[in-house]
Amino acid sequence: MEGLMEIFKNKLKLTLILMLMVTQMPAVTKTGTTAAKFLSIGAGSKAISMGGAFTAIADDASAMYWNPAGIARFKSSEFLVNHTKWVADISFNYLGYVQPLRNGAAFGLNVTAVTMSEMDVTAYGSDEFTGETFSAGQYALGVSYGMQLTDRFSIGANGKYINEHISNEKASSIAIDIGTLFDTPYGFRLGTSISNFGPKMKMTGKDLLVRVDVAGNMAGDNQSINGLIDTDYFDLPLLLRVGVSGDFMVSKIAAVTWAVDALHPNDNSEYINAGAQIGFFGDQLVFRGGSKSIFMDDREERFTLGAGLNYPLQTGGTFYFDYAYELMTHLGDMHKFTLRITF
Repeated sequence: MEGLMEIFKNKLKLTLILMLMVTQMPAVTKTGTTAAKFLSIGAGSKAISMGGAFTAIADDASAMYWNPAGIARFKSSEFLVNHTKWVADISFNYLGYVQPLRNGAAFGLNVTAVTMSEMDVTAYGSDEFTGETFSAGQYALGVSYGMQLTDRFSIGANGKYINEHISNEKASSIAIDIGTLFDTPYGFRLGTSISNFGPKMKMTGKDLLVRVDVAGNMAGDNQSINGLIDTDYFDLPLLLRVGVSGDFMVSKIAAVTWAVDALHPNDNSEYINAGAQIGFFGDQLVFRGGSKSIFMDDREERFTLGAGLNYPLQTGGTFYFDYAYELMTHLGDMHKFTLRITF
């Protein structure tokens, strides 16, 4: 018991320090300066409908995105599919699979993909179509591992390969997400995670090789010298999350889960996500709501709503359907759909 209390004291101290850092750090003016920004799009309708406050919950396969320490708590295998029709006819998709192992550990695989229809190529300096098309997109392939150090404390990590491409240009990198999750003796949970820690990304490709006239004011110069456009390196969207969550019963058939996250990104100002859900009949029917990006400068994401249903299967598993609605300031409303199966 003394060892457990020591872990709790150290965990609480670390969480308070991180929260203090998040609230005291100076304002950031690096908005829109990172690569692979698709990594900031939240995965899973349950998490999104609770305002993205999921760091200290992390109880479905989208935990590999929010806090990989959560998968160590899984008692059964789970497969998750999330589809979102995002802005400007862009599709966001997330696939996750978690397999529990022995001795309080779990292994997971995840895929994040942002896709769009092919676009027409226009002639340089005009709006005339050339008859050619090009494509653009991003994806990340991840492998997660989580383990419980005690019956209350778990840690986890998610390593991933990241790729962005447009036409013949591409950029790639690797990154790691690290998280912890702790059930306190006082009835609430503490969660922390650091996402997208890795080297910078730089675009390369054959279209960056162009012909240049390096001495246009000189007679007899070569007007067809090959030149390579040198692009900059850009940081990944590094994000620190610190969260707290808890549960309480409101009646014999209804229970409430609440959560609050404080976040510090490297490409925007600090902000808070908050949300709650009320579940009926053992969470067979769930209603959720939340608010995102509270206190963020130039806030785009605002309020979220959602609902969920689950149906026990004869094989012993459970089928889940979750929906999330997200209200945006300028980009239009978002709809997320997620299917989950445990077995």
